[in-house]
Amino acid sequence: MTEIKKIAVIGSGVMGMGIAAQCANAGFKVDLLDIVPDGAKDRDVVAKDAIKKALKTDPAPFMHKSRAKYVTPGNLEDHMDRLADVDWIIEVIIERADIKQELYRKLAAVAKPEAIITSNTSTIPLSILTDGMDKARAERFAITHFFNPPRYMPLLELVTTEATDAGVREALRQVCDVALGKKVIDCKDTPGFIGNRLGTLWVQVATNAAEDHGLTIEESDALAGRHFGIPSTGIFKLMDLVGLDLGPYVSKSLYDNVNQGDMFREEYRESKLLGEMIAEGYTGRKGKGGWYRMTKIDGQRVKEVKDLKTGEYRPVQKAKGAALAVSKKGARAVFDAGDTLAQAAWEYMSKYFVYAADHALDIANSIFDVDEAMKTGYGFKWGPFELMDEVGPQWIADKLREEGRAVPALLDAVGAGSFYKVEDGERSYMLADGSFAKVVRPDGVLLLSDIKMRTEPVMKNSSASVWDLGDGVLCFEFTSMANSLDEGIMVMLNKTISAIEKGDEYKALVIHNEGKNFSVGANIGVMLFSANIAAWPQLQAGIKGGQDVYMKLRFGKFPVVSAPSGIAVGGGCEILMHSDAVQAHAETYTGLVEVGVGVMPGWGGCKEMVRRHLGNKRSARGPMPALVKAFELIGTAQVAKSAMEAQRDFLIINEKDTITFNKERVLFDAKQRALGLLDGYEPPEEETFRLPGATGRAAVDLALHDFHMKGMASDYDVHVGREVAMVLTGGDTDVTEE
Repeated sequence: MTEIKKIAVIGSGVMGMGIAAQCANAGFKVDLLDIVPDGAKDRDVVAKDAIKKALKTDPAPFMHKSRAKYVTPGNLEDHMDRLADVDWIIEVIIERADIKQELYRKLAAVAKPEAIITSNTSTIPLSILTDGMDKARAERFAITHFFNPPRYMPLLELVTTEATDAGVREALRQVCDVALGKKVIDCKDTPGFIGNRLGTLWVQVATNAAEDHGLTIEESDALAGRHFGIPSTGIFKLMDLVGLDLGPYVSKSLYDNVNQGDMFREEYRESKLLGEMIAEGYTGRKGKGGWYRMTKIDGQRVKEVKDLKTGEYRPVQKAKGAALAVSKKGARAVFDAGDTLAQAAWEYMSKYFVYAADHALDIANSIFDVDEAMKTGYGFKWGPFELMDEVGPQWIADKLREEGRAVPALLDAVGAGSFYKVEDGERSYMLADGSFAKVVRPDGVLLLSDIKMRTEPVMKNSSASVWDLGDGVLCFEFTSMANSLDEGIMVMLNKTISAIEKGDEYKALVIHNEGKNFSVGANIGVMLFSANIAAWPQLQAGIKGGQDVYMKLRFGKFPVVSAPSGIAVGGGCEILMHSDAVQAHAETYTGLVEVGVGVMPGWGGCKEMVRRHLGNKRSARGPMPALVKAFELIGTAQVAKSAMEAQRDFLIINEKDTITFNKERVLFDAKQRALGLLDGYEPPEEETFRLPGATGRAAVDLALHDFHMKGMASDYDVHVGREVAMVLTGGDTDVTEE
């Protein structure tokens, strides 16, 4: 199998730069090459400007600004020789087969024979791209289609053929899955592959329905909501996010490449309004705005939206209607609501269902792959077949027949059953012949959701569950609202700690869940309620109880590994800081944010932040530099925007901890880390600090006073800041005492 060490990206537009940044995030050295503009003094200006822009972009393509140094800018006229030692060349240029093929001929002349070349095309089949290509080069050519933004969207569609070298296929799958953190799905060589074949059709029929039924953009986006498992971006916000100028290219390319009679060709429309917007620079979030924009009216920032009838911007209005009123009851309730919105919803969602069922096995190896592609490429909660199971396949088929529409063979075959089933703790999906195949995970993937299907919890309450991962390792899962930390979690943590320390069956603990948030911290609502009724003893008991549990985690007789992903703030952050190790997903956002809501960290976060920064070899000597950094992070409620930032700048994640890029591999890696800590495990020794006391607080107080005078801090901000400083500097002590 080819080993990939060095990568080049050709094309530094939004996608090319994003792919280069993600490769750099993973530790690869990347050459980023683009054209030389006419009359340019700096011939590398296009690639250089892309890197500069990426460093200012929010959300950031780079996980840490230092990773920008891994990307070397260049141009396609002077620096083609750099490609001679590159292992993987990724083409990310305009969606025109003739231009791409011309580039491939130039690349073949300079690339080493064993180099892999791939295209990031979103719609053009591999057979067209390799037409006329040398056989040996074609064997090492594939499509690796990233989704935008490449750092954040998990899906990578891998398109190969029987002619593709098996080693190339495995090398790409390995590097994209493990190193870049992608959900790699094999696609058949068809136009648009899976995600864009179905997603582009969905957007087209949804916008057609908005036009035909006279819906506003707000109604359209609200209608495409959680009841269908669609994120808050809806339809028009999604187009703004992706880029309005990209959509027409993808749609036209798909139109040109699908067969006559394909539903997409029948539904395809070119929007005059959209064309005018693009010409005026309204290309979505990356431009002046898109279907939505922010503007100022009478000195106030106002969110505006395009009126589809007049073509003018107007203030955003709240969408209403019978379908939206019942949307919390689910998709079926929306379809049955009886108003115009319900009719529009059924019109475009039924076409989406039919198109998916008609083409699933033409474009993918299974309906499971189709569903996974739509979930990881578009952020949907359910793929089309999972959503049809939610609605009822038989109900959909009957409604189609009532309307005189053809029922796809797959939908007809499932009958009164479902596309998925769970038997003996194993999830299976339906095949074309009506039989079922088990879902098989790649080596190194361990999902808590799979474990939960086949086992019962070791113990549980309303806020937490504990699961047996095997090999003597337990997994502690938060199950409260937003995984907020409450009394139930503290009770269950105490029970879990006792079960491990007092028994022989279990010997290590992993703290992990598969929620959107690892934990949003303490349940502030409960704390506010206690304060409002002056239940101070209960409030103090909750704080003391949390401190005791966290200290048990830190100084227990067994290894504790936290495995977070998503948001881990406040008490959730403190969990990480009291663990022996953290096996974080790359997209972990963590920090001590309590000051932002007017309180201060109460479960050991202040102590841990001081300890870590005092021990940081990169910090200046003496207690004050470490305390100033700790105060800056806590006092301004900063949140690390990646696990890498949390490790390098915040020190929340230890230097020896490792980061997992693929979310589906986090739990497996965490379990292995816990097992690796067992041999000769000893709890950490307690540490003592020399802190400056009143002297240090005086310096902090001067800074707070300055912020207050400049209007950057309120009276209460100053009060909270002083309390934080009191803790960080050691209270009534001085630097001569421990």
